[in-house]
Amino acid sequence: MITLSEVLETNNMIQHENLDVRTITLGINLMDCMTDDLDRLNENIYSKITRLAKDLVSVGEEISLEYGIPIVNKRISVTPIGIVGSPACRSPEDFVTIAKTLDRAAAKVGVNFIGGYSALVMKDMTSSDRMLMESIPEALAETENVCSSISVGSTRAGINMDAVRMMGDIIIRTAEATRDRDSIGCAKLVVFCNPADDNPFMAGAFHGVVEGDAVINVGVSGPGVVKTAVEKVKGENFEVLCETIKRTAFKVTRIGQLVGHEAARRLGIPFGILDLSLAPTPAVGDSIADILQGMGLERVGAPGTTAALAILNDQVKKGGVMASSYVGGLSGAFIPVSEDRSMAEAAEIGALTLEKLEAMTCVCSVGLDMIAVPGSTSAATISGIIADEMAIGMVNQKTTAVRLIPVIGKEAGDHAEFGGLLGSAPIMPVNTYRCDGFVDRGGRIPAPIHSFKN
Repeated sequence: MITLSEVLETNNMIQHENLDVRTITLGINLMDCMTDDLDRLNENIYSKITRLAKDLVSVGEEISLEYGIPIVNKRISVTPIGIVGSPACRSPEDFVTIAKTLDRAAAKVGVNFIGGYSALVMKDMTSSDRMLMESIPEALAETENVCSSISVGSTRAGINMDAVRMMGDIIIRTAEATRDRDSIGCAKLVVFCNPADDNPFMAGAFHGVVEGDAVINVGVSGPGVVKTAVEKVKGENFEVLCETIKRTAFKVTRIGQLVGHEAARRLGIPFGILDLSLAPTPAVGDSIADILQGMGLERVGAPGTTAALAILNDQVKKGGVMASSYVGGLSGAFIPVSEDRSMAEAAEIGALTLEKLEAMTCVCSVGLDMIAVPGSTSAATISGIIADEMAIGMVNQKTTAVRLIPVIGKEAGDHAEFGGLLGSAPIMPVNTYRCDGFVDRGGRIPAPIHSFKN
């Protein structure tokens, strides 16, 4: 039972260390909306979302005011639209109408993002999946709040290299379609290996096909809290460092669990999971890089960075699991460049490179996230980077993702501005040696030997 005294214990974290509940995400199953009539499908989708989510924002604001806990975002995730739209959609343009319906529903209920414009193509692609993927550039250019994710690999299925190659082209086309806004469409598009069905964080959130009719998932974040705790044990050994991070994560998780259960009760919707993820923002003091530097690194990217991140990620998970029986989602540490001011600074001065970031993704909770690259980067090179990251996830049985932003018209050394939580970032250089002959082979990279577990 969570008590008010436990809430008061975190008061200083909230007021001075940027602790917040990053998101309350309402997952909605749209399977019962399916029909072969496109107009009726869009009506069904709009009606169900606006009915179930009508009180989501107001309830979040009530809880925030009552308990003094900042709840930054209220969001919605839905069943992958590649599935929901399959009976009615005959062209990519048909799928775009669904994206616009999702955007209209999001605006009606007041959420800032709606995720699930997605397809699960880890093994192969249906014609419906292909059409949805082809529609992504137009869909993200013509909507404000829709987020898209494509899952192209898993430990069980291997990597669908046809989908990987296709996504390289789609990312470039999405960048072109939003070039007047520093290619921001790509900031709402992520490519996954081993995605979590209950992830509340955008842009990768979708309502998994094994989920119920509706569920409340909560994402809580507190990089500033962990940074302060780490600084208090400067010079202590690793056992002390690890125990400090674990205890801090425990306290942060408890506050998120309170909010999750309370939101579920007031909305009359089951509570699903609590995702304890140290997700940074551009605000000063809300940085993963600052935590790593607090461990003793001069700059994130220096030798020792991957080991430091491994410690952080593992102890956050251990603290979370001790505090709640319902820890899920991604839970750990995110390393998005544009959303983390100190990470962006390290990239700008050359301390942090794309190759070092790739190494760090072996131990973080997501992958190559919110990284701006030159607009001249080829689609094949984008595909090669995706393939590398998917391989890390597949072999290591973990979630990995790629959210690259080729900023059209800008080159390495320039700067991109995305605004709000998406922040800003330097354009990072990319290896210019080509990989076309590899990514153009097509077919599927087989699952690793350790995938055969029955």
